Formats: sequence, C-alpha cells, structure tokens
Amino acid sequence: MIAVHQDDEETPLLQQPEQLEAKTPLPWDQFWIILVLQFSDQLVIETLAPFTPQLVRDIGVTRGDETQVGYYVGILHSSYYVTQTLTILYWSQLSDHIGRKPLILLASFAIASTMLSFGLSRSFLGLLVSRIICGAFNAQNGVIKNSLMDITNATNLPKAYAYLQISFMLAAIIGPIAGGLLSQPADRFPEIFGHSELLKTYPYLLPCAVSVICASIAWLVTCFYLRESVSTRALLLNFMKGWFSPQSYTKLSTTLSNAPASCGGVNPEEISLTPLPLRDVLTPKVLAVTASNGTLILFDIARYSILAIFYATPIELGGLSLDPPRIGAIFATSSFVTFTFQILFYARLHDHFGAYPILLTGLGSGIPIVILFPIINALVRAYGMGWVVWSAISILHMLMAIFDLSYASMQLFIRASAPNRASIGATNGVVQLVGGGARMVASACAGAVFSYSIQISRDPWLAYYFFMSMAFLAIGTSLFLPRDPRLWEEV
Repeated sequence: MIAVHQDDEETPLLQQPEQLEAKTPLPWDQFWIILVLQFSDQLVIETLAPFTPQLVRDIGVTRGDETQVGYYVGILHSSYYVTQTLTILYWSQLSDHIGRKPLILLASFAIASTMLSFGLSRSFLGLLVSRIICGAFNAQNGVIKNSLMDITNATNLPKAYAYLQISFMLAAIIGPIAGGLLSQPADRFPEIFGHSELLKTYPYLLPCAVSVICASIAWLVTCFYLRESVSTRALLLNFMKGWFSPQSYTKLSTTLSNAPASCGGVNPEEISLTPLPLRDVLTPKVLAVTASNGTLILFDIARYSILAIFYATPIELGGLSLDPPRIGAIFATSSFVTFTFQILFYARLHDHFGAYPILLTGLGSGIPIVILFPIINALVRAYGMGWVVWSAISILHMLMAIFDLSYASMQLFIRASAPNRASIGATNGVVQLVGGGARMVASACAGAVFSYSIQISRDPWLAYYFFMSMAFLAIGTSLFLPRDPRLWEEV
C-alpha cells in the first residue's frame, strides 16, 4: 500500500489519466455500418456540387446572365440547410428518447426519394422543393454522430474519426466523378446513352440515381444489421408521458439532473441515463463549443460553396472557366489526398499534439486559403492554365486538407461538453442547430457575395474581405475552448 501511494505521489498529475486509461478497441461490428451511412449522406452533397452551376444555366432561370448563377446555386444549397436547421434539434432530442435507428431509416428514405425527385425536376421550383424536403427529413448526419458517440469513448474516438474519413474520402471521390461525368450523358457519351430519351429529357437523372442507389443500400443495411445504441423502453415511456403531462416530466428531469450522486433517493446510474431538459443542456461548455463549431462551419461552407462557382466562372469575371468534368476531377483528386492523409496520420497527430493545437492550426490555414483565390485568377490571366496555375491550385487544396483536420478535433470537444451520456443527442442537436444556421447563412451569402463582387464596377476583392473576416471569427471563438477536451470531462 505504501509503495503504491509513493508511486502515485511521484507520478505527475497530468500524466495519470493517460497512463491509467487503456485504449478501447473500436466496435467494428457496428462501426462499419456508421461508415456506410456517412458515405451515403455525404455522397449527395459531393454529387450535386460539380453540375449544379450548369444545371442552373440549363433550366433558364438566370436568362443567360452569368452573374446570377451564384445566386441561384446559393439558394439551392441554403434551402437544404434552412429546413435542416429548423428540424435538427427536434430530431436529435427525439433520438435520445426513441433511439437512433428509426430516424436513420427515415433519413435514408428521404435521401433516396428526394434525390430521385431532384433528377426528374425540370424547373427551379422543383429543384428547390426537393432540397427543402430532403433537409427537413434528413437527420442522418446528426444522428450518425450521436450513434458514434454512443459506441465509443474518449480513448478510441480519435481513431474512429480518423477511420470515418474513409467514408468522406470515398464520397468525395465517387461523388464528383459521378456528378461531373454522368451529367448530360446523352451528349457526353452518345454511343452509350444517345438513344435514351429519358436521359435526354432528364440530363441530370443519372448522377442523382447514384445517390438513390447508395441511400437504398444504406436503408437495408440499417434495417437488418444496425443495433439500437440507446435503451429506449424507459426513455420512450417518459417521453410519451411528457406529451400528456409536460410539467411532471420537466419536474422529473430537473430533479434527476440536480440531485447529487450521493443522494440515497436517486440512483446515480438513473441520473446519467436520463436525458436532461434543453435548458439544462445549455451549459457554458456547450455554448462555447457551439459558437466555435458554428464559426468553423460558417467559413468552411462559404469557401466550399464558392469553390465550384470559382472554377466554373469565366476568367474575365474572376474564375477559371473550367467545365464540370475537370471540376469533378479536381475535387476527386483533392479528396483522395486529403482523406488519405487524415486516415493515416490524424490519430497519430492527435496522440502527439492533442486536439486543440490541431484545431487551431486548421483554422489558421483558412487565411492563406482565402488569399489564394484572387492570386490563382491573376496567375491564369497572366500565364493561362499552365503548370503555374495548377501548382497554385495544388497548394490551395493542400491548405484545405489541413483545415479539414479541424472537424475531427471539434467532435472531441462536442462529446466532452455533453452534461451526461444520455444527453449526447440533445447536445449534438444544439450544436447542429447553430451549425445548420451557419450552413444556411454561408451557402446563401457566399454565392451572392461572390456574384455581387464580380459584377462590373464592383470591387472584386469584396468577396475575399468577407471570407477573411469569417476566418478570423472562427479563430477567435476557438480561444474559448480548453486546451484539452479531457479537462471538460474531468469536471
């Protein structure tokens, strides 16, 4: 006993958790299903990105005005995030009570049906309605994160997020290729699809069908293989009682959340397994990580929204005049390099440096990312699409790869900020609510500001001033986070 006490005394305090806490292996029997679901969800965004600007031109909503393309592309992107923002908190809280699996099934069905509708739409209104419905019922992204946090802990979560990049990588490779090469197939591959009247009438149905098939497979995998990660019997009973007697349910939740662990009348396990009411979830930790995650998403979606527009915009208006297949090839190549780097090295970087330094480094890379946009346009004006421009594009995407490391680190802070394990869904819901608002604002504003800045007599740097302010805002809000997410878990 004395020897043990002496060892503990001589061991540095900050090193004790690392030495005593062994790493838990990943539960691959369920984790592979999360990889499939994440791939299906991300594939939609990646597939739409390469051909959406050309689709907006083809349906005639801009009436030939090239400066209006960014506005309408931004409306399509933001419409999805508007409805997702309005519903994400409800779906996340609901998943704490009825379980993750029913909502994942609903989301996969929503993706499949709305992507089919998107491919069959021949008007801007039809496209808009499809994206709105998809955003309203697709809770998959948030619920997947809840499920991942259910089956992992602080020791294996960094490795889980590193492997999760496999889904993003595959979606980012297959999506742009499908969206770029399979759009307008009757014109691009006349010997194969030239006789199909269906594909002539609906030239963007084929790339959308790729997402439909993948979402259908994800639905089947979830239905037959995914195990529910939330014990829902008692929670569902309390949730149903809450509909008939909201006051009593709120009183019960408040009592459990405020009761001390040593209280003889309340079981500590019951406290940790009881979802807290929303007002008790809104702790300073949750608010801090919500603000930081929101500004991170605000900048990321803004730069992502204008990337395809920047590549497709004519050179004389500030872009690169690239066609959809070349844009898709750039996105696919960049994604392969980015996610391969994250898969191989993120867990090691996290073990060596920690979550916060990686987060801050990623956010700092946003500043040179913004500066490179006008530099690349200046280079293409001076030298054409030669090796100088392609080198600059390569540097741009390398910096974006560094920026993307921020997301995995941010998830560690989100998990650590949850008041208890049973309120992970609600915590994620709050974070996703603000993140969805950031996506909505960024999607609408990024394309609009870029289109406004390239108009005649406007300041072409206006858009880049706007994006630069977003980058500094993201860095500023990250300063309110602790230097290690484990410090929150120990409180």
